[in-house]
Amino acid sequence: MSRARRAAAVLPDLARYLRTETVGGMVLLAATAVALLWANSPLDESYRWLRDLQVGPEPLHLNLTVGEWAKDGLLALFFFVAGLELKRELVVGELSDRKAATLPVIAALGGMVVPAGIALAVSWGAPGSAQAWAIPVATDIAFALGVLAITGSGLPNSARIFLLSLAVVDDLGAILVIAVLFTSTFDLLAVAAAVVLLALYWYLQRRRVTSSWIYVPLAVAVWIAVHSTGVHATIAGVALGLLTRVRRDRYEPEAPAVRLEHRLQPWSAGLAVPVFALFAAGVPVGADALAALTTDRIALAVIVGLVVGKLLGIFGFSLLSVRFGLASKPKDLAWRDMAAVSMLGGVGFTVSLLIAELALPKETAELAKAAVLVASAAAALLAAVMLIKRSRARDT
Repeated sequence: MSRARRAAAVLPDLARYLRTETVGGMVLLAATAVALLWANSPLDESYRWLRDLQVGPEPLHLNLTVGEWAKDGLLALFFFVAGLELKRELVVGELSDRKAATLPVIAALGGMVVPAGIALAVSWGAPGSAQAWAIPVATDIAFALGVLAITGSGLPNSARIFLLSLAVVDDLGAILVIAVLFTSTFDLLAVAAAVVLLALYWYLQRRRVTSSWIYVPLAVAVWIAVHSTGVHATIAGVALGLLTRVRRDRYEPEAPAVRLEHRLQPWSAGLAVPVFALFAAGVPVGADALAALTTDRIALAVIVGLVVGKLLGIFGFSLLSVRFGLASKPKDLAWRDMAAVSMLGGVGFTVSLLIAELALPKETAELAKAAVLVASAAAALLAAVMLIKRSRARDT
């Protein structure tokens, strides 16, 4: 067999491998480790040079740094894939039942309100507290699902659906916070262009157009229009995902959303999220930085908000919503299972790092990002212990 044929045979297997949450979480963790080692090594100047290198066409206002391309561009692909899966679950999946769909929405609301309130209380009066409260409102989808896949294999699939749904809603809420609070300019003409292009995408989906030669340039145009509005460009990915058709016609082997998800998930898990982590997670973690985490009120607000606030908010709002009949809990999940999954909400990582970059001045942001990494690691370890115990309890 020729080298080209062997490579062609390997690619489908690699794609299937990268579609699993376990592998996605491992790749993300590896990229984070490389970023931390690189940024805290004698080669740290090369890391900053590459991250801050500007590339792109200036006439389109896309002369961005490599770090900004990762943050604004690659994360749009990640949110597009997340939007596809959420749309599929809402329309034809386990969340098509109204009460079942209500639970992760209310849980996500609690996972935003309680951490934000705790963070604001802890940091009250400190410089930057008016912005820093937003950092712990997010949950990292890829990292959290990776931890669940590795340590919670004994739990039913409904645990994964609950975590995925609340994480996507949670991150959508965080993106809206970014759009409302951290948008310095707002171009109405670009907004109109984005709306028209999204309407065209929806119309083409309705007309059963399937050509990638049409959709790829259209998706790029939507991204450019949203980026030009002044709102964070990842919203383009979410909007396109939610507008994609999820019911297949009789002549189709699979629906467009499922087909796109299978094609793009490996790129999202194997490229988009790890590259973002590579350029976002490179923060100083020396003795001075770690010592500052125990005294700086912004850093403490982020850590307490993610580790404590997320658990209280997600689990507490879930419990109350079921008790008052607003939502229904999956029958195969016990409340202890729900508590373990809720702990995973404290893995803020991707979007929390993004908000820290957008909300705070550079020096304060570096410390806040270090706090996000510490808090996410602590939440992941605590959740892993809880999930392993629950998996063992179910096996006995």
